[in-house]
Amino acid sequence: MVNNSLPPVNRIMRKIAFGYSTRCNVKCEHCVAADAIPENLKMELAQAKEIITEMADAQIQGISFTAGEPLIYLDEITELVSLCHQKYGIYTRVVTNCLWAKTPALADSYIVQLKENGLSQLRLSYSRWHQKNIARRNIVNAAQGCQKNGLDYFISFVTDFSEQDDACEHYLRDHGLRFFPEAVIFAGRAQSFERLPLCTDYQANCCPMNPYLAPSLDMYACCDAGSHFTRTNFFHLGNLKDSTVEQLLQKSETNSLYNHIRTIGITAIASFAGFKAREIIQYRKCELCEKLFNSPDRLAMLQREAHSGLNAWCR
Repeated sequence: MVNNSLPPVNRIMRKIAFGYSTRCNVKCEHCVAADAIPENLKMELAQAKEIITEMADAQIQGISFTAGEPLIYLDEITELVSLCHQKYGIYTRVVTNCLWAKTPALADSYIVQLKENGLSQLRLSYSRWHQKNIARRNIVNAAQGCQKNGLDYFISFVTDFSEQDDACEHYLRDHGLRFFPEAVIFAGRAQSFERLPLCTDYQANCCPMNPYLAPSLDMYACCDAGSHFTRTNFFHLGNLKDSTVEQLLQKSETNSLYNHIRTIGITAIASFAGFKAREIIQYRKCELCEKLFNSPDRLAMLQREAHSGLNAWCR
């Protein structure tokens, strides 16, 4: 039996993806952030600072600056990082494509500025799609700059697990860089990509579901493809023009179906919904989530069962 009661707030590690701007300096064909919201949306700096203060009051302990390319606005992002670090002690991460790291000297100048203002980690995006637009040497410059200047980093190696990515992976290994493979999400521009057959076993596919705040001030319960669920808006929590950060976080944390995603996982939910086992393992996690929750009829059934039949559908 799954217990969907909300743990005490002081036991919840609240983290959020912060979309300061949707503007990006490249157009990668796999981008999940594209097409969900208009391009070139941007918060005002003063507004972003007020939101961070509200997030601190709501006990958020980690903020990841993401969406478009955050470091287009280096000085503004640095101010926000400094506010998080100096005033509130919030862990901060910046997700970047590294177009700025064209030389070791340029990489150092960005990294030193971010490190001196309290950035906790730099997450470097890398893939065969990114590297059609950005020299892969930039990734080495950025990673080695982090190593030299004492800033934590990791490389997010986005892949469809095809042989085409072997050369990309070898490049990271040959340079001794720290990376983590992450499956491409079939949303945004990648929605039309060919799906390769999976070779895996029956995974639980639980998801922590960190919320995402868009520059429009819309908040979503999922920081990956949640804003693309256009038929149901299942992950849309609301807008900060109408609700507080605390209210939207509580809405996420007390939603029974969201909590099933966090605890028993979407594989078990798909089985309960009638998907065959062999069908379930053909989908990657975010794609399976879309199959489940972007169908109005299926979502209505799962919401009815969230407090009854679905509670018992676990080992």
